[in-house]
Amino acid sequence: MPGIAGSFDRLATTPRMPILFVGHGSPLNAIEDNAYTRSWQRLGAALRRPTAILCVSAHWQTVGVSKVNVLEHPRTIHDFTGFPAELYAQSYPAPGAPNIARATADLAAIQAIEPDLEWGLDHGAWSFLLHMYPEANIPVFQLSLDRSKSLRAHFELAAQLKRLRDKGVLIIGSGNLVHNLGMMTWNAKPFEWALGFDNLIAAALLDRNYETLIEVQTFGPLTHLAHPTLEHFLPVLYTVGVADQKDELTFFNEAIDLGSISMRSFVLS
Repeated sequence: MPGIAGSFDRLATTPRMPILFVGHGSPLNAIEDNAYTRSWQRLGAALRRPTAILCVSAHWQTVGVSKVNVLEHPRTIHDFTGFPAELYAQSYPAPGAPNIARATADLAAIQAIEPDLEWGLDHGAWSFLLHMYPEANIPVFQLSLDRSKSLRAHFELAAQLKRLRDKGVLIIGSGNLVHNLGMMTWNAKPFEWALGFDNLIAAALLDRNYETLIEVQTFGPLTHLAHPTLEHFLPVLYTVGVADQKDELTFFNEAIDLGSISMRSFVLS
């Protein structure tokens, strides 16, 4: 793999970084002070400072190929409609990490990753990073979700990127373990099916039974209720795909928001 020798091996080696899955929920969390945003603030203060952040967000989807953003200055993308002007005024001017992003593409020897010069940071990245790292001085880059890939292919692609953890890269999957916007209701109690699916996935994570995550579609109607489309579930595969069996699991933000949105998040370290 000559590309790796040309880019990845030149990156400085660091102590192994933890990995995260963040249930990012509503874009309004970017401008609100609530239990979720305060936990993100505490998390940013507690974690060892990364060299760079790789975010796999539910909101960057491609077809036929995975892409990695290699811009030096990624733009802040306001990929939503109908929200207050204050939200659209938010900017997260973190630098990019083009060298590490290109090394990430080199690592994927089995499944190709193409460099991208058009995307930036969508709200699946910046809406919680501006609470974790408000100074916006840690380089951030994103990897897209190729919708044509199977769940197993997403997991296997992630596994190829595990060595980034030894180069100071904080890998974050950003989505929601339950995400049904059509059933969302303000001030609603959690739906029983939402609690059931959330607990099912939590149990699989605790047991390190990642095959359950890969085969989640076999749960049929329950999966379809929890995820009418799978883009908010796929990022969890990128978190567990770079995990080791010895990583310790810690949950946070264990709640169902708006009846049908799981905010459950976790750290593996």
